[in-house]
Amino acid sequence: MRRLLVTTLAALTLAGPALASTPADQVLDNVQQAAFNYMWNEANSSTGLIRDRNQSGSPSSIAAVGFGLSAICVGIDHGWVTRAQGATRVYNTLNTFWTQPQGPAPSGTIGYKGFFYHFLDLGTAVRMPGWNPELSDIDTALLLAGVLDCEQYFNTGDPTEVSIRSLADQIYRRVDWTFFQNTTQNGLMHQWLPDAVGGPGTFDTGVWTGYNEMMIMYILAMGSPTHSVPAADWSTYTSTYNWTLPTGGYGGVQYLVFPPLYGHQYSHCWINFKNKRDPFMNTKGSDYFTNSRRAVIAQQAYCIANPGIKPPGAPTQPDAAGYSSILWGLTAGDGPTGYTARGAPGPGFGFTDDGTIAPTAVVASLPFAPEICVPTIVNMYDNYPLLWGTYGFRDGFNLGRSPDWYDNDFLGIDQGPMVLMIENYRNASIWLRFMQNPYVIAGMNAAGFVNTVGVTEPPAAVSKLELRAGPNPFSNRASITYRLPDSGRVRLTVHDVAGREVAHLVDEWQAAGEHVAHFDAGNLPNGVYWYRLATPGAGVVQGRGVLMR
Repeated sequence: MRRLLVTTLAALTLAGPALASTPADQVLDNVQQAAFNYMWNEANSSTGLIRDRNQSGSPSSIAAVGFGLSAICVGIDHGWVTRAQGATRVYNTLNTFWTQPQGPAPSGTIGYKGFFYHFLDLGTAVRMPGWNPELSDIDTALLLAGVLDCEQYFNTGDPTEVSIRSLADQIYRRVDWTFFQNTTQNGLMHQWLPDAVGGPGTFDTGVWTGYNEMMIMYILAMGSPTHSVPAADWSTYTSTYNWTLPTGGYGGVQYLVFPPLYGHQYSHCWINFKNKRDPFMNTKGSDYFTNSRRAVIAQQAYCIANPGIKPPGAPTQPDAAGYSSILWGLTAGDGPTGYTARGAPGPGFGFTDDGTIAPTAVVASLPFAPEICVPTIVNMYDNYPLLWGTYGFRDGFNLGRSPDWYDNDFLGIDQGPMVLMIENYRNASIWLRFMQNPYVIAGMNAAGFVNTVGVTEPPAAVSKLELRAGPNPFSNRASITYRLPDSGRVRLTVHDVAGREVAHLVDEWQAAGEHVAHFDAGNLPNGVYWYRLATPGAGVVQGRGVLMR
């Protein structure tokens, strides 16, 4: 169902998006702090465990705890909590994971062999038999990433911080990675479940292979000084890589295709793969950072080309999904029909598109392709008010339903990456400290990573002429950002409501990509002014600004 607001805005613009009125830095500030508040407020302050989602009775997700531990470091740096408050919360969390019972029993334990169960009771911090959660090596790895990040961050002689470093080291060194090792296939197995009446338990003996979010798991497993797995496991992981041009040719270049964007983000929240190549990437002249950039650009290109109604399960009177260059983002998350992995382009796991957009897909991709992610984030923030709630962006929305569908929930594994990747985009602080950890260095070396001089990538393609301006209303000066699909002559002018030209901002040849011009109102009277951008090849786009002093 199209809202009156959308209809009105469409009438006010001949092409392109509705005008953005909020500066990008302010939007990112608000998104990051709101997401941090989830990680802080949806936690049991005594155990440190964080809810999987913001619903009463929700268990804790240990992956969410891993993201939350690093988010606390970000929160301290921004002044959202004090260092003492953050240190106390981190200490309580690590103490929980170190002291709660480990063993093969199906209840009353937090984990086994140093690993932890995927979901835990928020209050008691032990396995919930009714949920039947698995002992998870990948979720343990995401937890450990946050644990080791805190070991790097809390580096003073304060007694609490000394204890944090000691606990973090003990938790990591206790993990017996060989327990999950399939020695026949040379890889880490998927999961282990305890027997209901005692016994050895049951493995899913299939091994994790790529490409997906498992890189950080294998790197931490190979870097262990106590129970490491052999470097041959990395060769197993990369043996199933699918380096190809995606279905439909979106993005125009080959890369390791994995349709849902979380697979291109989770490991990267902590590990900076830029200018580092393992043996596989060395044969391609690329790196995993560049690979994620290509995946993000390809997904945006797919959404631009496929904005329509999405099967399966379309309603009786469906609307178009409304994708555009500034409205896209497919990954795992909630949707009208429940939680599932969504992604595009294909081929491969998660190649599913039902019109559901997940803001975390875009926000957590910021470091890879900011030139296409920032405008999309600002558009979601300014023009979709039902998407915003207590903890910032809700988990998803779908404009192809009638009425439009908006999630009610926030998820820890989606809010957490937003906090971390906004920080990495702005100052790389998580990357800088995590990459100094000796266990991470050992794991990267075991996988055969070497430093390179870098990969030159072209800018993201712009499919059509776009314009946005802000602030709106403005008191004297407005910034007009526009994107050109092709190089050429550009003319940008400002007109009053009578159509008279009142300012001539640009009249020159410009290269394809994003540009910014500024409109100083001077002595012009208050009122509505139209920005008109024209190019010979791409046509004309207009936007509106309101001058109010």
